[in-house]
Amino acid sequence: MKRNLLFFAVVCMTFGFSRAQDNPEQPEQLEEVMLTAGRIDLPFSRNSRTIKLISSEEIKNSGANNLADLLQQVTGVDIRRRGTGGAQADLYIRGGSFDQTLLLIDGIKVEDAQTGHHTLNLALPMEVIERIEIIKGPAARVYGQNAFTGAVNIVTKDAFRNEVSIGLEAGSYEQKNASVTVSSKLEKSSHIINYTRQLSDGYRYNTDYDNQQYFIKSNFDSESLPIEMIAAFADRKFGANGFYASPEAVDQYEETQASLLGFSSIIEKGNLSLKPRVYWRRNEDEYIYLRQDPSVYRNLHISNKVGAEVNASYTSNLGVTGFGVDMAKVFLSSNNLGDRERFMTTLFLEHQFKLLNDRLDVTPGLAVNYFSDFKFHAFPGVDVGYQLADKWRAYGNIGYTYRIPTYTDLYYESPNTIGNEDLEPEEAVSEEFGLKYLASQLQFSVALFNRDARNLIDYVKENLDDLWQAKNVRDVNSKGVEANLSYGYNINNHRQHLDLGYTYLKDNIKDLDLDFSQYSINSLRHHFTATYTSQFIKNLSHSVIYSYAERSLGESYSLVDFNIRLSLDDLEIYVAANNIFNTEYTETNLVPMPKGNMLFGLRYNLR
Repeated sequence: MKRNLLFFAVVCMTFGFSRAQDNPEQPEQLEEVMLTAGRIDLPFSRNSRTIKLISSEEIKNSGANNLADLLQQVTGVDIRRRGTGGAQADLYIRGGSFDQTLLLIDGIKVEDAQTGHHTLNLALPMEVIERIEIIKGPAARVYGQNAFTGAVNIVTKDAFRNEVSIGLEAGSYEQKNASVTVSSKLEKSSHIINYTRQLSDGYRYNTDYDNQQYFIKSNFDSESLPIEMIAAFADRKFGANGFYASPEAVDQYEETQASLLGFSSIIEKGNLSLKPRVYWRRNEDEYIYLRQDPSVYRNLHISNKVGAEVNASYTSNLGVTGFGVDMAKVFLSSNNLGDRERFMTTLFLEHQFKLLNDRLDVTPGLAVNYFSDFKFHAFPGVDVGYQLADKWRAYGNIGYTYRIPTYTDLYYESPNTIGNEDLEPEEAVSEEFGLKYLASQLQFSVALFNRDARNLIDYVKENLDDLWQAKNVRDVNSKGVEANLSYGYNINNHRQHLDLGYTYLKDNIKDLDLDFSQYSINSLRHHFTATYTSQFIKNLSHSVIYSYAERSLGESYSLVDFNIRLSLDDLEIYVAANNIFNTEYTETNLVPMPKGNMLFGLRYNLR
C-alpha cells in the first residue's frame, strides 16, 4: 500500500508542477449534456441529484475493456467481481445490494426477476457506448422498483459517418480479444453493428472464459415518426471456481445468455413530447456444480420480460409536467424455482415548478406500482434545486423506495438453503443534500446522504443443523458523504485531466436476536479513486488510475492501473497494465482477484 501511495504522490507532484504551465482550453461542457432516461429532459447542470457522467473519451482513457472494470473506477460504485473479463460481477451503489441497483440501456430497464446477479450479463461492448449516467441515491420515483439505491443508464452511440473499426488485443492469461464495429450513415437511416469476442485461459484453475457480444442499433429518420431499434446479445461461458459456493468448490461452471430487443420513437406535438417504447429482454443461466459431471447438481433458469411504455412531458406556464405508464409481463422457467409469471404496471407523475426568476426549482413526483403477486405500492419523492450563482447550485431530494423479492429469494432450494414465499418487499426512506460547482475547467460536488431501510432480506437459522431461510429481519441506517473533483488544463496545448472522488459510508445495523445470520453488511466504508490523464505530445497520452477500498468488516486494499495510448491518424496502439503492484485482494466470496497483468491492443479505423 505504501508503494501505491508513493507512486500516486509522484503523479500528484507532477500535476502540481504542471499547473504553473497552464494554457487553458475549453473542455467538454458537461452542463450542456441532456440526461436521457427521465420524463423531464434536464441538462446535467440543472439536475437536483448526484449524477456521475462518464464520456466516451473517459471510457477510452480508463483502459478498461469491459463495463465491470470501468465502473470499478467510480467512487460510490462497488463492483464485486468474480474473476476477470466481466464474466460475473455484481453492481452495488452506496451500500445497497446487487438486487437494489437498476441497469438501463438507452432508458430500457433490463433488470432480471430471478436475481440481481444477472444485472451485468447484458453489459455492452465499450466500442458502442457514448456515455454512462450513474444516478446515486433513491431513483424509484423516476424508474420504478429495483432503483432502490441508484441506477446506471448506458447511452449508446449513433452512427454519424461511414466507418469500419477493427480492434485486436492480447495479454496475460492467454487473453485474446477481437472486435469489429461497422457504422453506416445513409440519407434516411443510420446503423451501428458490433461483434466482440474475448477469450482467456484464466488466471488460476477453472477461471477460463469465452465471451461473445453482438450489438445492432438503427435509426430510421422520418418527419412523422422516427424509429430507433436496438438489439443486443451476450453469450458468456466461464469457469466459476468458488464463485457462489464455498471457496473449496473449485469445479463450478456457468453459461449465461442475455438478449435485448427494443423499438422507440419521439413524437413532438407543440408543447407535448411523447416517447413510446416496446422491448423484450431475455436471460438464460445454466449453473453446474461439477463441470465434468453436470448430473451431480445443475440449475437452469430462463427469464423473459416483455414491456411497453410511454413517457411524456408537457410544457405550460406552470412549468413542465412529466407523466408516463410502464407495463411489463415477466415469465420464468426454472428447474429449481418452477414456472412463474408476473404482471407489472407503473404510473409516473411529476411536475417541475420554477420560482424566483428560475433560480429555484421544485419537482415533486409520485410513482404507483402494481405487481400481480405483491399488489399496489407507491413511492413519492421531491427534488429541490437552487441556483446560488452562475456556476454554483445547491440541491436536495427525499424519496421513498422499495424492492420486491426476487424469485431466488422466494423459491430457491438447495441442500442447505430454502426460499420463503411469505417475504415482504424491502422499504427505505432516503434523503440527500448536495452542492455543485460547474465551470469549463473545474467541476466539484459534495453530497451528504442518509437511508433508513427496513425489512431487508437475510438468510438466517436458529440452530446449527437448520437450513438457511430467507426472512425480512434486517433494519439498517446508512449514511455518508461523497465528494468529487474534476479539473482539466493544458501544458503547451496538450490536454491534462485530474479526477478525484471519495465516499464515506457508515451502516448502523439493528442487532438480530438470532444465533446464525448468513448475510453480513460489508459495504465500502472508505472508497477513494483518482485518475490522472496526461498528453505528452500531440498523439501520445497516458492515464494512471489509483483506488483505495476499505470495507466495513475491516479488509482494505489499494490498486494502481496504468495505460498508455499512441494515436496515428486512423491507427491506435495501446497498453494497459492492471494491479501493477501485485496487490492480493478479494471483492466477494473470498474469490482472489488476479495480480499484475497486461493487455496490448491496437485499433484501426477505415473510413
